[in-house]
Amino acid sequence: MRDARPDELADWDTHTVETSGGHIYQSRAWAEDQRAAGWLPRFLVADDGGRVLALTRSWPVIGGGSAYITRGPVPMGADPGALGARLVAVADALARNGIDVVAADPEIPDAEGGFRDVVQAAGFRAIEDLQPSRHRVSLPLGPDADEASVFEAISKSTRQRIRGAERAEVVIVRHDARVPSGPELDKPVAGDGFVAPSESAEAALDRFYDLLLETGERRHFAFGPRAAFVGWWKAALAAGHLVYLEARAGDASGDPLAGLVLYRHGRRLSTVHSGDHAASRTSHPGALHLLRWRAIQLAIREGCSEMDLGGVDVPGARNEPHEGDPLYGLYQHKQSFGGRWLALTGAHERVYDPLGYRVGRVASRGARSLRR
Repeated sequence: MRDARPDELADWDTHTVETSGGHIYQSRAWAEDQRAAGWLPRFLVADDGGRVLALTRSWPVIGGGSAYITRGPVPMGADPGALGARLVAVADALARNGIDVVAADPEIPDAEGGFRDVVQAAGFRAIEDLQPSRHRVSLPLGPDADEASVFEAISKSTRQRIRGAERAEVVIVRHDARVPSGPELDKPVAGDGFVAPSESAEAALDRFYDLLLETGERRHFAFGPRAAFVGWWKAALAAGHLVYLEARAGDASGDPLAGLVLYRHGRRLSTVHSGDHAASRTSHPGALHLLRWRAIQLAIREGCSEMDLGGVDVPGARNEPHEGDPLYGLYQHKQSFGGRWLALTGAHERVYDPLGYRVGRVASRGARSLRR
C-alpha cells in the first residue's frame, strides 16, 4: 500500500464513486467533509490498483488511533475474495502506521460469499453497523429497462397514488448540479417530469432538514446537528454526487409537501433520506409515491443498473421486516415499487492492539467530556 500520487487524486472519484459498486463515502468530497469533523483522510492505492479512502483519528494524548473505511473498499472489478484481501492489506498498512483498530463496511451482497471468509480468517470480526442500515431494498434496472415496463411492475395501488398526485398538480423540483443550463437567463432545465428550482439549493436543503426532523419524530429516528447535515449535502451536490427532489403543490414556488435526497454513485441512485409533512399525507397522499417514481425515472434515464430504495433495518432489528415489526409498513411501501430485499455482509472490525484500543476509547470519552 502507498499514498496516492497527485495524478491519482485528480481522477480519484472516477475509480471510487463512478465505478460499478462505487460509493460516495469513498469520494474526495466526503474526505474533506470528514476532515472538517476531525478525521485525517488517507488516500491509499494497492498493488492491484485498488483505491481506498481510510479515515483515521488519533487518540488524545496517548498516541495510536482508529481508522474507518466508510463503505469501502469498493470492488473496482475485484471479486469478493480479492476485495477481502485488499481490505486486509489496507488494514495491515494502517496498523504499521500506529492504528490500533480498523473498521470497514463495504456494501457486499451476502450471497456472493468469499469476502467474509477472507477478512474473518485475517482476524476481522462482525460488529454492529456504523451506518443507519446494513441491508437495502433494491430495484434492479439495467440497460434494457424502460419506464413503461417498470411502471407496470409497480403495484396497482401505488400506480394509482402516483397518477392521483399528478392529477392534483404535484410537481417535482430537481436540484442537481449535473442538470444543463438553459439559454434563457441561464436558468437550469430540469427535464421531462421535473421543474426547475425557484430558489437556491441551500435554502431547499435547509428546509429539508426541518422536514427530516419532523419525519424522524414520527418514526423515532434521531439526527445530528443541522450544520453537519446541510453542509455535507451542499458539498455532495456541488460534486455532482447528490440529487435533491422536492414535491410541491402546483408549481416550483408552491407549498413543500415531501423531499428525497439521493446519492448518485456506483452506477445506481441510492435513497438516503426521505420525509414528508404529516398533513401532506391527507392533502396530497401520493406526493411521496410520485417522488420515488421520479427518482426511478431518473435512474432509468441515466442508465443506472439499480435503483437503491434504501434500508428498512435498524439497530437491533437487522433482519428482513415481517408483519408487526416497526418498519414493516415502510418495507411494504418500497416493495410496492418492485423493490427486493438485498442482504449485505455488514460491518467488520479488526483490533490490532487491544490495550491501545481500550485505553484510546477511554481517552476519547474523557476528551469529549472536557469539551462539553
